[in-house]
Amino acid sequence: MDRTNQQYDQVISICRNIFSKKMTDYGTAWRILRPTSLTDQIYIKAQRIRSIEEKGVAKVDEGVKPEFIGIINYCIMGLIQLELGPSDKQVPNETIQELYDKYFNEAKTLMMDKNHDYGEAWRNMRVSSYTDLILMKIQRTKQIEDNQGKTLISEGIDANYMDMINYSVFAMIKIEFENNE
Repeated sequence: MDRTNQQYDQVISICRNIFSKKMTDYGTAWRILRPTSLTDQIYIKAQRIRSIEEKGVAKVDEGVKPEFIGIINYCIMGLIQLELGPSDKQVPNETIQELYDKYFNEAKTLMMDKNHDYGEAWRNMRVSSYTDLILMKIQRTKQIEDNQGKTLISEGIDANYMDMINYSVFAMIKIEFENNE
């Protein structure tokens, strides 16, 4: 599991770097988005991944890796919005970066706990399965959002965002590292 820990940290670094650069370019303009809009952005990314997987080719020369990074970053934005609520007021970049790190670390802790229990079963899964699981989690999230966040027995929106982060990290690890080992 040391390898998983190191690879997860490398993915965090890649995603955090992109998030930070975009925040430098755009500020926290995304703070105006409601969580439902962020869920739809995640859907667009996941649907593009699935389309590329099924067609075997992308007309826009980007591949699936940037889309998984986008899913991770949008999920973290969603978690931040669930905590702070949407607003058109700017928040200091340092505050947002602290929240970003907090939620990525929570997702990593969750992954390490589950990874212990499941024995790294994710390493034997296909990237396309992560895509399908993310799309399923999006549908669940939309249903919970349509129910004003209320559930009878299921985990909430935040848990679904966390799972989508981890499925995307798994995909990134398989794409980024396993082909090179």
